Amino acid sequence: MPVIVQKYGGSSLATPELIRSVASRICSAHDSGNSVIATVSAMGDSTDDLLSIASQVSGMPDLRELDVLLSTGELQSCALVAMALKDMGKNAVSLSGAQAGIRTDSSYGKAKIADIDTSRILGELGSGNIVIVAGFQGVTNDSDITTLGRGASDLTAVALAAGLNADRCEIYTDVDGIYTADPRLVSKAQKITTIGFEEMLELASYGAKMNPRSIELGMVYQVPILVASSFNDKPGTLIHDGENMDTKVGEIRNRVRGIATDRDVAKITVFSVVDRPGIAAALFDPLAESDISVDVIVQNASVSGTTDLTFTVKQSDVDRAMKVVEEVANELGTTNVGKTENLAKISIVGTGMQDSPGYASNMFRSLAQADINIEMITTSEIRITCIIGSDHVAKAAEVLHGAFELEKSE
Repeated sequence: MPVIVQKYGGSSLATPELIRSVASRICSAHDSGNSVIATVSAMGDSTDDLLSIASQVSGMPDLRELDVLLSTGELQSCALVAMALKDMGKNAVSLSGAQAGIRTDSSYGKAKIADIDTSRILGELGSGNIVIVAGFQGVTNDSDITTLGRGASDLTAVALAAGLNADRCEIYTDVDGIYTADPRLVSKAQKITTIGFEEMLELASYGAKMNPRSIELGMVYQVPILVASSFNDKPGTLIHDGENMDTKVGEIRNRVRGIATDRDVAKITVFSVVDRPGIAAALFDPLAESDISVDVIVQNASVSGTTDLTFTVKQSDVDRAMKVVEEVANELGTTNVGKTENLAKISIVGTGMQDSPGYASNMFRSLAQADINIEMITTSEIRITCIIGSDHVAKAAEVLHGAFELEKSE
């Protein structure tokens, strides 16, 4: 019997009526002769509500206890979906991340999956049960509950699909696929029918609505991922290994596949640091030890033996990062540290851009003509990213979507 893993996002589970609708979808997949494992997110805004309560109880909630609290949102959805399935005459069982065998490290709030013991799930499937797994969570070797980061129910689903060698992984959300840009920002955004893992990983890493680690895991274990809507039956987007399968032999497609935006950006600059070997390591090692991810890094040319070093972090990490950086900067002989908040990333992504001239100049010229200042620039083989003011994101996305004629895509 084919094994499929499905994932349903919080907006798909926001009300009892929607939960029953999701249960009906799961029933249909099971009635088609599949063994079904469904991963669920917390209902609607439940996670945000729990975070709000925690912030009212504590100015800086303990991360371990916060993970215990946040994990309850997915447990509620998990149990409710299983109840709905049983009410529809199906055999179903709900499992927490721990019960599903998801083992993680102890990086609370950002835990990484270390291993999945699928024996419990396989046993339940063998007994004829539909298995509903709470997404976004796991357990350490010390039996402490962990969460995998915001949006990580996608990761749970892909990890289960890989561990179970599932035939496919289906991600259901409130949009019917991956678009050339955020449809909320760009009215002419077009749905992408198929996209390779590499391009999708860059889009996800720089703001597209999918968990980047889920794409990375799918790429490593060659798990095809379908992204579709839980609110209709429109065809979704297939994320797979390889080039766009819709491109005909000899056809030259637009090298830019999509535009990603991310408003969760802040910039930190350490000024007038003595330019000598080991400075970068002295600064970034403590940030890594504090589990703070650094993205764009720019070091100015040395002047009179000193240099300025600028980098970006998530807006949500900026206060913790500043605390670490100020301590290190003092040890390096400077107290001149500054931060800039309310920034955003806007990226164009597409394989082949590096070998085709004009993409960078078109991007920079288009932003300049729209009077949008670029704070920083970073690139990869298939991506060009600019750091801009967050209040310019919508305008920048619209301008770049038009500049690269993405309304003609697909």
